[in-house]
Amino acid sequence: MSGSSDNTYSNEKKGKLTNLLAFFKSSNQPVPAEDNKAVSSTEKAITQAQQSDLISRDLSWLKFNERVLDQATNPERNLFDRLKFLAIYSSNLDEFFSIRVGSLYNYLDFGKERLDYSGLREIPFRKVLMRELHDSVRRQNECYKNQLLPLFGSHGFRIVGLEAVEADEKAAVEEYFERTVYPMLTPMLFDYTHAFPVLLAKTLVLGVITQVKGTTSEEDRKLSFVQLPLNLPRFYVIEREDELLFLPIESIVRAYINKLYRNVDIVSTNLFRIIRNGDFTLEESDDIDVDFIDEIKQKIKNRRLGRVVQVYIEPDTNPDLMNLIKKRWEIDDYNVFPIDGLIDYTALWGIVKHPEFKDQIPTIHPPVPPLGMDRERIPDIFELMRERDILLHHPYNNFEPVLQLLEQAAEDPKVLSIKLTIYRLAKNSRVTEALLHAAENGKHVAVLFEVKARFDEENNIREAQRLQKAGCFVIYGIGLLKTHTKLLLIVRNEGNRVLRYAHLSSGNYNEDTSRLYTDTGLLTSNEEYTHDISEFFNVITGHSIPSEYQNLITAPRYMRAKLIEMIQQESENAKAGLRSGICIKINSLEDRDTIFELYKASEAGVPIRLIVRGMCCLRPKRPGLSENITVRSLVGDFLEHSRIFYFHQNGNPVVYGGSADAMVRSFDRRIESLFKLVDKRVRQEAIHILYYSLKDNFNAYELQEDGNYIKCEIPEGVARLNVHEAFYNVTLDEVMATHLFQEEDKPKEAPVPAESEQLEAEIQSENGIS
Repeated sequence: MSGSSDNTYSNEKKGKLTNLLAFFKSSNQPVPAEDNKAVSSTEKAITQAQQSDLISRDLSWLKFNERVLDQATNPERNLFDRLKFLAIYSSNLDEFFSIRVGSLYNYLDFGKERLDYSGLREIPFRKVLMRELHDSVRRQNECYKNQLLPLFGSHGFRIVGLEAVEADEKAAVEEYFERTVYPMLTPMLFDYTHAFPVLLAKTLVLGVITQVKGTTSEEDRKLSFVQLPLNLPRFYVIEREDELLFLPIESIVRAYINKLYRNVDIVSTNLFRIIRNGDFTLEESDDIDVDFIDEIKQKIKNRRLGRVVQVYIEPDTNPDLMNLIKKRWEIDDYNVFPIDGLIDYTALWGIVKHPEFKDQIPTIHPPVPPLGMDRERIPDIFELMRERDILLHHPYNNFEPVLQLLEQAAEDPKVLSIKLTIYRLAKNSRVTEALLHAAENGKHVAVLFEVKARFDEENNIREAQRLQKAGCFVIYGIGLLKTHTKLLLIVRNEGNRVLRYAHLSSGNYNEDTSRLYTDTGLLTSNEEYTHDISEFFNVITGHSIPSEYQNLITAPRYMRAKLIEMIQQESENAKAGLRSGICIKINSLEDRDTIFELYKASEAGVPIRLIVRGMCCLRPKRPGLSENITVRSLVGDFLEHSRIFYFHQNGNPVVYGGSADAMVRSFDRRIESLFKLVDKRVRQEAIHILYYSLKDNFNAYELQEDGNYIKCEIPEGVARLNVHEAFYNVTLDEVMATHLFQEEDKPKEAPVPAESEQLEAEIQSENGIS
């Protein structure tokens, strides 16, 4: 790419120009607003996208983030809760620009063709996508300025500039600047003798234009950049008797900027923040071949940082500065986002987490024991697992049983080995500590660490090295594949026999996120599971190709085909007049083959109920295509992260849980697993999770045929059902009476105790419990 490097500038382009700023001003005027012809072509592209039988992955994801922003606009929520959601929205948007917009620019910059699910090629799609992004950022700003900012004063705090600070407070601010901030600031000049500086992504930067003192000639002007320190708090906090003042660090630096530029006049200072392309993996680029990924990586080695894909900047920025950065980074108005508010709303975490407001944060309901346990921690977890399978539903059930299993195994002299896959860990992980103790106690410990887990690479490498030094057998991922499956296997010598114990999960071995994410996990000693997991570990740690698993479906080899086979079976049942139905709860639905098989099943008469938290490329309710498909998304206090696949099979349902979404990357580029729920009670619990997720009328949004979502309303006379509250109060009788697709539209009848007791007796009999 010709001009994307931050450190090179062609001397041939200088010519006889004597003023750098004048050069950029004359050669790169701001991109004009879209003319009528451009607007017409963009509208045509939008119409074409809406006519496609598939919804664009990227546009669908933006709709998901709108649902996050909707939480910040909800007046029923606590102000600090709303600030939290606005910060999450902004963090999500940063990642989207870095990864998804970055992925699009991989095609644009390197001349590769791309056909979006919307049917649009890369150039028209960029226009549609960036227009949607501008609209999203506008709504973000309006939420902050019009809905949240006016509430700050009544909640005991304000975000202020230095003009609102009293004299004694200002003296303390100046001392803070002199002692702490000033030594960390480095003005970086850009002229013919100074290369364009490397500006870091997600860092606040002041663009400063100066001139010789007392002159007005543009010939004497200079441009430099000042990056604000990332390792200092975003706000300087002033505590008054009746309120807190949050003074942004950029306001402090701007107020004392003259201390960095002595004996010159400051013409302008403008704040901005950039996002760079962070997508250089096959993971997010569905149709780029491996050789091209290697080509991109090599080009990135020749550039210190990825190309700029987005700029947040103050309104009314000096036009010389604006023209320069557009020219320098090869961007236009589509990439530039004026912000009349806080640049970088993730700074709001500094307010949300301030100790003064600790009591204002909504409390989380304490976890309850899972239905298969009478309490969270028991004397012997192995004894319980020998008796029955246990389904854990987080965060409603504590993660403690999993930690107890690992910690007890680490100390138990009967335990011979522990095998585990790790994708993300807590910062101070009890999982790591348990594995270290196990190795110290002479047990064989094998851990597959996925070092390519985005944003957790450094933490995973550090923890993996700790385990390796302690004598654990550590595998650092499998080639180009990401290991995303969550499996734990423990081998225990119990005298006359050796037994294996397992945990299979949709979520990470991370005790921190287990309090915030909804996930399901299975504790079991069932030999069908443990045999499958042993075989699976042999595949990923050695060289083995098992003929068939009994209760696992794995990727990248078999998962798509197996799921499609079960969808087709429901189609055949519907055509034969038998009862049918499909209910799937996942994070994302993007795989084209799976979507079109669901379309065929809908046309065959199969009722299909999808619960997709994030992006969904399937277009529901389209006549002649997907009339029998509904899609809903749950967005609320917890991040929906569990995956459950239900196939009715004429009243004998097959249910799977696991770590995989219906995505190309899950099926083709990740090591994944889904596990069949064979225990009747466990299967009923999973069905009940689906049932409540379909009945929720508080967190739910319904996807429309046009790709938009509508918030579900609570009908008059109908009780509120918020799954993020209701799952704390689930009873066994309620679970056992739950069915899907039998009397779908009728209100649920009260459970019949005798039937529940009979089913429970059958389950106990099957498990050998008297």
